[in-house]
Formats: sequence, structure tokens, C-alpha cells
Amino acid sequence: MASDNELSRRPDTELLRRAVAGEEQAFLVLYRKLKAAVFRYAFYMTNSKASAEEVTQEVFMALIEDAHAYRPGRGDLAGFAFGIARNFVRRIERRERPYRILPHEPAFEVLSDKLISESDALPTQMIRSQLAARVQAAVASLPDHYRQVVVLCDLCELSYAEAASRLGCAVGTIRSRLNRAHALLSEKLKALDRPEPHVGTAGPEGCVI
Repeated sequence: MASDNELSRRPDTELLRRAVAGEEQAFLVLYRKLKAAVFRYAFYMTNSKASAEEVTQEVFMALIEDAHAYRPGRGDLAGFAFGIARNFVRRIERRERPYRILPHEPAFEVLSDKLISESDALPTQMIRSQLAARVQAAVASLPDHYRQVVVLCDLCELSYAEAASRLGCAVGTIRSRLNRAHALLSEKLKALDRPEPHVGTAGPEGCVI
């Protein structure tokens, strides 16, 4: 039987084939390779650790049960797993709206710093926690096509090309949507500079780039 080190060097497609054939070690190696990305995406999209764990479990069950649906020529296995995760996330969103508040996450502090320019920002250390909380709420309120690119590019740290592959659109579309999403989020965060700040809506739900 192949060791974990040997299996970890094998292509994901081979690991899936061997896992479907009943090789437990191949499944565990594939699980370790793909789990973090699936969980991270589901966590930021659902604002719930429990829901992210549910999505992750469902994705790997579906990978084994529906392995025949995977076509290597259409993209890598990670992208196929993302598509499954995206469908499960949508089911959870329909089931569990409104969004729940996330626990403290450093990624939102990083995104907060990115969205507020030096000239506009209040002293960072004074408002870091408040900004992170507002970013969480603002990201959750974005229309889905904007929220997807923020989660993938800013929070999951995928490249534009990787995000484009996952969402099935052009790199230019990813750039445009991300710029627009950042503008919407910045407008919400600028309310911190005003007395009695108010977080408005994310913008017209029908806006499509």
C-alpha cells in the first residue's frame, strides 16, 4: 500500500479514482488536500462554522457519490469541488437567512485596512475591532456576485485567474466586480467618520457587471 507521502504526490484525479474504488488512504489524502479551501469558502459565505463543517462533509460525500460527473477537461478537481460547495452554500443560505454574525476573524481586519485609505482612515488601532465587525456585516449584505469575489479574492486569497475559473467568468469580470464590491464596502465603512454612523444597503440588487 502506498504511503501518505507517495499518495500526496499523485494527481487529485488519481486520488479520486482510488478513493471511489474503496482505497481509504487515498480518500484521506484527497480530503486533506481539498478540505481547507472548501471549509474556508463555506465559512465566509455562510458566516457559520457549523454550516461550513456541514458543507465540507457534504462536498466530500458528493465527490465520491458523483465522481462520474467530473470531467478533467473542464477544470481541476478543486474547481469541481468548489462548484459542489457553492450549491450547498446556496441551499444553506435559503434555509438559514438572515446571516449570522461571524466570530472574530483576522481576515476581516486585513480587508478593513485595504478598504480605507490612509487619508480617510481613523487611527487604525482605535477602530480595528469596530471596522472588522462592520466589514463582516457589509460583506454579508453584498449582492451574491459581488460577495463571491470578495470571499474568493480577499478572504480566501485566490488569484483573479483562480476566482475566474471557479466562477466561470473572465478575469476582467472578476476585477470589475471586485473593484465595485470594494467601493460599496468603502462607502459603508466611511460612515465611521460621521456622527451616529449608519450602515446602508449594499446597492441595487439588480446591478450586474
